[in-house]
Amino acid sequence: MDETTPKTRADTRHPDAAPDTAAADANADANADAGAAARAAAAEDTAAEVTAALARDLDAGFAALYQAYRGAVFSTALRLTGRWAEAEDLAAEAFLRAYRALCGYGPRRIAELRPRAWLLTILTNLWRNGLRTAARRPPPGPLEDAPDPPDPAEPVEAAAARHETRRELAALLAGLPAAQRAAVVLRHVTDLPVAEIATVLDLPEGTVKSHISRGLARLRALAAEEPAPVPAQDTAQDADRRPAPHQPHHHTQGGTP
Repeated sequence: MDETTPKTRADTRHPDAAPDTAAADANADANADAGAAARAAAAEDTAAEVTAALARDLDAGFAALYQAYRGAVFSTALRLTGRWAEAEDLAAEAFLRAYRALCGYGPRRIAELRPRAWLLTILTNLWRNGLRTAARRPPPGPLEDAPDPPDPAEPVEAAAARHETRRELAALLAGLPAAQRAAVVLRHVTDLPVAEIATVLDLPEGTVKSHISRGLARLRALAAEEPAPVPAQDTAQDADRRPAPHQPHHHTQGGTP
């Protein structure tokens, strides 16, 4: 090998040269695509396991269905409604409707079932029906009147910050039209691909993309309208009134349904 080759290559790279951003972006895109593919494969495996369990035994299969999708169903319900109690009721009703429907399904229909999309279709239909019913009744109380159940092991400061963030997100989502809210929640909270969202909402994929794009733009506009908090001046009197930090206990709290 020519002894000048290493030196020539070294001289062509200035130590202060900027990194190759195009290559970095390409790597990031490739990693994102690989992650999406892995999630899609995992979702397909889970769906196959659930439908096989349902085909073998309805009750045991339904337990597998609930365990596999309760998190997705509840988190979607929570972001659609903005209220914990309503989300619990909505998720429970969705699973009840699902079980009743499965009782009338034959083996072939169960084998063709796409369980996650099917459950979320039931959920969003119930939610939209509830919106129409709610339009004929007095409005509920403010969103912050229904906080998440407290975790005794969580410090007071962290709990307050978490509640405030979730309350603000719920308020922003509530400012979206129903179609945009559902599309944004399903894409960016439940992490469904556009094709599956189209199935859930019974819309063309192009319409789903439009709802997501417009919904995100509206969320950004709503967030920009929020006034910036003014930091309060600490005083000795304020310090005396501030609650002492909560000491975490060494036990766990039950999860969401």
